[in-house]
Amino acid sequence: MIHLPETSRRRLIGGLSGAVLAAGVSGAAFAAKQPKETKPPPKEEKRAVGAVEDLMREHGVLRRALLIYRQSAARLRAGTAIDPKPLRQTAQLFRDFGENYHERMLEQAHIFPALRKSQNPAGAMVATLVAQHDRGREITDYIRTVTGKGKIADVETLAGAFETFELMYQNHAAREDTVVFPAWREGLSERQLREIGETFEDIEHRQFGKDGFEDAVKQIAAIEEALGLADLTQFTAPKPPRS
Repeated sequence: MIHLPETSRRRLIGGLSGAVLAAGVSGAAFAAKQPKETKPPPKEEKRAVGAVEDLMREHGVLRRALLIYRQSAARLRAGTAIDPKPLRQTAQLFRDFGENYHERMLEQAHIFPALRKSQNPAGAMVATLVAQHDRGREITDYIRTVTGKGKIADVETLAGAFETFELMYQNHAAREDTVVFPAWREGLSERQLREIGETFEDIEHRQFGKDGFEDAVKQIAAIEEALGLADLTQFTAPKPPRS
């Protein structure tokens, strides 16, 4: 063993302590400079759509189809040539999404029976609503047949079918949104409303896959684009005349 004088020993210990301290500070500084591991942000869960909201936004898709019919009727009466293919696509969308799914699987299977059993005065409207569903199917059959021939022969009759269909369904959907659906909602508890919302979602997924509503919106948007109706600004009303 080597014996060092006391002062030398103190200097050695002091030097070693300083080196250890410096190494610790340097290591801490290095660690501080390293970028912290960032966790990816949690995925936002898709907000559940309530049953009434679901019904009303589906009406929004159907109303866009009705607006296509209204504009097409005006063009036909004005003598403007229209490609019948997007008109037939509109009728097919109304058949698949509106009549087969929205009307039969939701309204006629779940909403109308509940209203019939209730004491709510809105239940008296159900018979008329079902009759209008049936008449709508007849008109949709006619539109699909006429527009599937490649050329529209009887312009006046088709324009009239568009106009009567649009008038009927605008009134029909407006009554459902403001009278029928609220009356149906009143008869449900919060738990029942959540459960029926899940049922509606399951029906939609079984019928169309995961994104039935989103796909319907894309389809109607593509039809509007094909007919030159996609730009919303063209429908801005002109200024009223000065009185």
